[in-house]
Amino acid sequence: MHTKSNHDSSQASAEASNRGEEADNRTVDIHSRAGTSLQADPRYGRAWAGDWLDREQRKGLQRVEGIGGNFADDEQVELEYRQVRLERVVLVGVYAQGRTEAEESLRELAALADTAGSTVVAGVLQRRDIPDNATFLGKGKAHELADLVRAQTADTVIVDSELAPSQRRALEDVVGVKVIDRTALVLDIFARHAKSKEGKAQVELAQLEYLLPRLRGWGESMSRQAGGQVAGGAGIGSRGPGETQLELDRRRIRFRMAKLRRDIKKMKPARETRRAERQRTGIPSVVIVGYTNAGKSSLLNRLTGAGVLVENALFATLDPTVRRARTPSDREFTLSDTVGFVRNLPTQLVEAFRSTLEEVGEADVLLHVVDASHADPVGQVKAVHEVLNGVDGAREAPELIVLSKIDLADPVDLAALRTRFPDAVAVSAATGEGLDELMGKIDELLPQLESEIEGVIPFSRGDLVSLIYEYGDLLAPVAYRDNGTFVHARVPKSIAAQFEAASGNSDGHSPERSS
Repeated sequence: MHTKSNHDSSQASAEASNRGEEADNRTVDIHSRAGTSLQADPRYGRAWAGDWLDREQRKGLQRVEGIGGNFADDEQVELEYRQVRLERVVLVGVYAQGRTEAEESLRELAALADTAGSTVVAGVLQRRDIPDNATFLGKGKAHELADLVRAQTADTVIVDSELAPSQRRALEDVVGVKVIDRTALVLDIFARHAKSKEGKAQVELAQLEYLLPRLRGWGESMSRQAGGQVAGGAGIGSRGPGETQLELDRRRIRFRMAKLRRDIKKMKPARETRRAERQRTGIPSVVIVGYTNAGKSSLLNRLTGAGVLVENALFATLDPTVRRARTPSDREFTLSDTVGFVRNLPTQLVEAFRSTLEEVGEADVLLHVVDASHADPVGQVKAVHEVLNGVDGAREAPELIVLSKIDLADPVDLAALRTRFPDAVAVSAATGEGLDELMGKIDELLPQLESEIEGVIPFSRGDLVSLIYEYGDLLAPVAYRDNGTFVHARVPKSIAAQFEAASGNSDGHSPERSS
């Protein structure tokens, strides 16, 4: 019996080894159209320790340093989401059709894991019409994944979808290591990169919204009762099941979420005050949007000298930055950087960052920055538009596509992008190429000085005269009269409204005229 056990173990090891050799013989390059090896590609961060493999034309394998290890003692209540350092990780994706898109999504998942501090070691793509309700992959494929995890001594499996709590637990039971999904990974990265008080509160709120349906109890009953017989039969009011520990955990989380929402709401007036000041002065707002790591912060720095962190990592910038700049015609405008978007951006984050995204909805111009050197820029444009469609007013402002990183782009691919987006401006923040053209385009798209005013402003409103000097065009010399300052100018609507209130259209002067 003992000999047979050793024989079976050796045979199992040999079979696992043969499967590995078979996979190695089917190594495929799914990095890019140009065939560049993924290990050499700077867009995806640090080098990958594993190759992309294909198993039965259904799976591509790859590896990551991970989140994980075996689970805590069952006697403890465990939150399904935990911020942990990723170590050795296997990536898993399921697709019904469109292998190229699935491969690109898995590459992006690897880049996300790298940003979180990982080393990808293997990845698995499985083609199936519908994910398995139990283990996401199906029982047989889940056991194949378990073999791979053991062979690679992986700590964690990251799934390129959002898992139901039951799917995650079932898959964990099979593979024997920590399993997280794409949403948990993105939330972890946001938590690492949030710097401002508001940003941290928004991320924590998103994390708790993700956690709430994913609480795990302890023991078979998942409860610690207080009441009924446990309460010692104390009489009326003490009977019944009481409140389980799981319910207590949920109540605590809901209480914390309510507090975070109140805190975020309190922070809103300060941002609205700054925004109202910009509107009062009539300064147009230009907002930079785009996929994460598309080059938004680099562009902001180049145009304004803002000194914002620039890093080859996903979601390096979470807190919005607002700076001032001037067009070639000397028109001042504000330029804002926003959080980067990503495919399948967790709905919890969209909701939590909705107050920040209001900046996008109130923009006069949107600069949509697209990484021209990326393998799938068109897919990234679509992903950004999906997010913008959920932001009130975001699609009302004129949108200018800015093809960035053209110094790194393939000339053929860049030409194809220019054809697809004929009105786009191609730039390089590194070399400065195209920046003058970009500023000229911004100048054309900014709201024009649409209101003509003529009348007397009381001397007590010298601040309004200063605004007209700064942000309007004088159509006649300023004249000082007994009752105030006479002005005739073309100004933004916000200043025209202030002029109307201050002048009262008295003394026979012409009222404000819109054109």
